[in-house]
Amino acid sequence: MAGVVPPITMGSVPGWVLLIMLLVLAYALAAYYIHRNRLWPDYITFYGPFMAIKTGKVGFFDRAIRFSTFLRAYGTIGVAMVVIVSVLMTLMLFFAIQNIIVQHPALTQANELKNVLAIPGVNDFIPFTFAVWAGLLLTIVVHEFGHAVLCRVESIRVRSMGILLAVIPIGAFVEPDEEDQERTKGLAKMRMFGAGITNNILLGLLCFALVVFLLGFAVPTQTPFISSVYKDMPANQAGVVPFSVIREINNVPVTTRDDVATVLNATKPGDQITLLVENKGVASRHTLTLSAWPAEMSNRTSGFMGVTYYDAPATKQQFEIFREPVGIIVLLAIPIYTITDPGSWSQFSLLIIDSAESVVWQVPFAQYWTLIQILFWCGWFNLVVGTFNALPLVPLDGGYILREGVERVMDRRGLLKYAAYISGAVSYLMIAVLLAIIVLPLMLNAPK
Repeated sequence: MAGVVPPITMGSVPGWVLLIMLLVLAYALAAYYIHRNRLWPDYITFYGPFMAIKTGKVGFFDRAIRFSTFLRAYGTIGVAMVVIVSVLMTLMLFFAIQNIIVQHPALTQANELKNVLAIPGVNDFIPFTFAVWAGLLLTIVVHEFGHAVLCRVESIRVRSMGILLAVIPIGAFVEPDEEDQERTKGLAKMRMFGAGITNNILLGLLCFALVVFLLGFAVPTQTPFISSVYKDMPANQAGVVPFSVIREINNVPVTTRDDVATVLNATKPGDQITLLVENKGVASRHTLTLSAWPAEMSNRTSGFMGVTYYDAPATKQQFEIFREPVGIIVLLAIPIYTITDPGSWSQFSLLIIDSAESVVWQVPFAQYWTLIQILFWCGWFNLVVGTFNALPLVPLDGGYILREGVERVMDRRGLLKYAAYISGAVSYLMIAVLLAIIVLPLMLNAPK
């Protein structure tokens, strides 16, 4: 598929493993050289093996103070939303474990280690494209800026901000003043921790809403775009490949599938026709000897080429599912199921990668599908990052909100010393749940 990093192999070493090894080695050498020579200390620092590029020019966050009333209300609503999402995500994870134990689902690509890591181009479901990186970086920035803005609203100074690197950018960060943060208690502190999640979820919903809105402007056409070619049938034997557009039949121009059908309806098995097709801008001619239609497909007496067409009008109807209550779930599932079940989900591939099917659509402006893909990945990453960070697990933001809430409740009862044990127990439980979801399918499907 266009836009996806091609696989690399070297002997028996999987390509993605080799790629990671080379990237890690290059990063390690660069990080070691910078750290040993203490280069650019005002702009580069290290958190264990992670290198951070930072700046202390953060005064522009002070502008948020003038909107404190609105932002505090926004943050309070966000905390309530984070709590609800945290509970729902936790229940979903427990139901997932129950399903794994009861159903013993077979292993799929989603169970592979490389697909647990959200590394574009390495993860099978996340291509290495401009749209993916734009969505990912915007997600990170929006999350951290949310923390920084609420820090200033709650009178917590911001010392620096930057990007955290571990081979690739894995996050952005805002460094609040530790004394100010420690002094802040209760809802004010929870608003600060929840702001990033709130921003992610709301931006994710907005981006998905814009995707659905813009899809309404895509007009399907009847362009004879070949989506697949039957093996050992005339088109296949003549060298016609999928993702080609039929431009001429016997030197007669055709522009729709009906045009093609009109010509073929006048043929019979054994007739020869010449196709002019275009694939990726390259035209080629192919001579086909038509066969009879397979009995299980049709009782027609006309000649059969052995191709299927991309049905844009039908795909347009399937886009309507995004307007239904389950639409957001379908959108979140698209990157996985377009890979694991392409027969049922390939019509949605235009939303996530550059696809040859774009020639079948009339769109309102150039780069229309690129904008759709940027909005899709921005929505997808924001919702995934936002909901994951809502989990009641330290060091995730949801875990810090839980810890602050538990401390305030226990403090009012004179039991503050037990708060750390409670929030710690919940964090360890969530770690066990996440590990179980990864490990249980492997154990249940292990050879006996």
